[in-house]
Amino acid sequence: MQKASPPIHAEASHSQGNISSTRTKAQSKISRVLAHLLHHGPLNRFEAERIGDHCLHSTISSLAHSYGLTFTRTPEKVPNHWGQPCDVIRYGLPASERRRALLVLDMLNRKGKKVAA
Repeated sequence: MQKASPPIHAEASHSQGNISSTRTKAQSKISRVLAHLLHHGPLNRFEAERIGDHCLHSTISSLAHSYGLTFTRTPEKVPNHWGQPCDVIRYGLPASERRRALLVLDMLNRKGKKVAA
């Protein structure tokens, strides 16, 4: 059984080009986390859920290994979703890493954007 091809319309492809050039791209998860650490302070895994990160330790690992950032890691006990104590790590960005983190955030936010000539 063959899959049906979507109808081809010259007008649709033309208008899609106009729409995509005026839309702003949504921030990636990794840039949302880095922006939060820079502008709002440390995060633990439950707080990161509110900004769309369900696996904070992996995001921190990516930022550390791919971009050379260093983070503070502070163990703490917080109530889980059922009110029971849970061991988590609070990740923070030391003052010595702020300049590098700003450069990384700028680079992450520019990815995929065309540079005007």
